Amino acid sequence: FVRNRSEQFEARFSMVEVLRSPSLLFADMQGSRLPIAVSHGEGLAEFIDATVQEQFLKQQQLSLRFVDNNGAIAERYPANPNGSPLGITAITNRDGRVTAMMPHPERVYRTVQNSWRPDDAGVDSGWMRMFRSARRWVG
Repeated sequence: FVRNRSEQFEARFSMVEVLRSPSLLFADMQGSRLPIAVSHGEGLAEFIDATVQEQFLKQQQLSLRFVDNNGAIAERYPANPNGSPLGITAITNRDGRVTAMMPHPERVYRTVQNSWRPDDAGVDSGWMRMFRSARRWVG
């Protein structure tokens, strides 16, 4: 992850989609679309070359991507605040034990931390599943 394409620190809520990957953090979350806090200056996923990016795609090591309000992959600013290709904002290693990401799900694990939520929403946001998945894995 390198300096954002905008060349500035970005801080806002954005929408991401959880992708199918071996990430233990995102177990059983595939397909979820959730608001997330973005707060970084270095979030642009940069690959040595297109071959490396293609390997991550083939091996399903992309964990999160920015999406727009319609659920389409966000490749343009401001829906994609870092400018990464394919909206990439999190990657994982092959066995799923290491996940690198630039947004901050830990800042929105409770529904009251969101700018909007349905009236019948419980206390925990969808991101709490990530922490519960990690806890289950630890045992």
